[in-house]
Amino acid sequence: MIEFMKSIAKQAGAIALAGQLELQKKRIHTKGNARDLVTDTDRAVEEFICSRIREEYPQYGIFGEETGKSDSSSEYCFIIDPIDGTASFVHNLPNWCVSIGLHKNGEPIVAVVYQPSMNDLYYAEKGKGAYLNGTKLHVSACDTLVESIVGTGFFCLRAGWKEENNLKYVSRIAPLVCDLRKYGSAALDACLVARGSLDAWWELCLAPYDIAAGVLILTEAGGRITDLHGGTEFPQKGIMGSNGALHSTLLKFFEDHQDLHS
Repeated sequence: MIEFMKSIAKQAGAIALAGQLELQKKRIHTKGNARDLVTDTDRAVEEFICSRIREEYPQYGIFGEETGKSDSSSEYCFIIDPIDGTASFVHNLPNWCVSIGLHKNGEPIVAVVYQPSMNDLYYAEKGKGAYLNGTKLHVSACDTLVESIVGTGFFCLRAGWKEENNLKYVSRIAPLVCDLRKYGSAALDACLVARGSLDAWWELCLAPYDIAAGVLILTEAGGRITDLHGGTEFPQKGIMGSNGALHSTLLKFFEDHQDLHS
């Protein structure tokens, strides 16, 4: 299974890169609002991935960002984000990826995230560790905020959240850490924590396909994932991924978080 998922992720990445070269304004569309972008390439990549899955595993369910859930009673479900980081994709920035996760009875068991611009392939199988291009990953050992680099995102603002958006948490955390990063792809944020490039990451207003692959890669690299209350209801109650050492410290900044949009 892992080899199948790695193969289709790389093929999907090649399709996306080709589409990026040909991207024209007429092929860029919006979904919920003018800042929530989708391209014809997003849809073409998802169509390719779904077609390959249906050829090899026709009995499995599929949940794609662009096409939604297929009808299936299978305990297995592929969860797909064809281009996570579409804004970066449209603006020719490198921080976008193809994300494919396989869940069994709602739990992640195989995950692949491919970043075509860097030719970086992240992958993990439950209980077998996480890897980047064949090299085993492990989270950082940083245990102090002042030495840490943390990531976040602002899809909540693009979604129009006026209350309980991410701005107040950024204002609390940014002055206390070494630096803050925003890459625009939740799947890549999770992978960057897994490889130790980020020490932690949090975000609000994500969907299951945003984190379906990244969560397994991060946890298999020794990291910790919770919602913003320290529980398991992510991403609907927000999500935090860390190296573990910083997790409890960062959760304290969210003690007054209200789930107004869950």
